[in-house]
Amino acid sequence: MLSVKENLIVEFSAALLNKFSEVVSRYPEGKQKSALLPILHLVQEEYGWLSVDAMDKVALFLNIQPIEVYEVATFYTMYLLQPQGKYLLEICRTGPCCLVGAEKIMNHLEEKLGVKEGEVTADGLFSWRGVECLAACGFGPVLQIGPSYTFYENLTTESVDELIGNLKDQSLNKA
Repeated sequence: MLSVKENLIVEFSAALLNKFSEVVSRYPEGKQKSALLPILHLVQEEYGWLSVDAMDKVALFLNIQPIEVYEVATFYTMYLLQPQGKYLLEICRTGPCCLVGAEKIMNHLEEKLGVKEGEVTADGLFSWRGVECLAACGFGPVLQIGPSYTFYENLTTESVDELIGNLKDQSLNKA
């Protein structure tokens, strides 16, 4: 018996539940837990992050314990456990990128955006964080922007300023 309350705040749409069922159907009977990672990706794509209520609903759907979902969501850094800005700037912070200025870029982002790592700007547009290797060691410093995961390489403070300006303009034009 699951220890999850059934009247949770999050309600998954019929379309999302259909996607969950399609994912589960890829695995042998009784192995529905194997669908956990792709289902968490679908939830994050829909909501922007994984709330405890959303993870509890996933546990109910898969008929597993909530702790099994939490263990996975907290282990993998690709899952976001708190709301983020519309644009999540993820900067590679491993050795090769740091050797060519990643730390300078992270300090610049903190100053330019006025928020520390993991925080969201007042306008809701930006958050940033350091991440492990983005597999672009020859092009550092590098960052990716989620959720589209567009890469920007050979960063300078000037190119970061230009990128932030372009993203702000893009948001204003869509509004």
